Amino acid sequence: MARYHVSVTGLRLKSWFHVVSFWRHAMPSYNQAREAEGNVLTDVLKRKGVHHTLTVWESETAMKRFLYRGAHRKAIMTFPRIATGTTWSYGADEIPSWPQALAELEKHGRTYTARG
Repeated sequence: MARYHVSVTGLRLKSWFHVVSFWRHAMPSYNQAREAEGNVLTDVLKRKGVHHTLTVWESETAMKRFLYRGAHRKAIMTFPRIATGTTWSYGADEIPSWPQALAELEKHGRTYTARG
């Protein structure tokens, strides 16, 4: 069984005029993740116009407790209207570097869709 559960995302805004809406949701979601029980790491990176998040959790259960609550739930309901992208989560024995996480996202990432 893996020691950590890793989540990595990459979102590209559909248009420059979605920037304000993006940040209105992204910042509270970032803060919620950092404060969530079971969160080990929360980081962001913008690369080639894509906004990436990398979160590492003590367990998949901890990640799921965060995923559909609070600010993050509001964000995942908004982002399909303003952005396209991919997500991937997986078990890992070590906290990945950004290059490792992005390689996983590129290889296994799924098209982003909202859930209720």
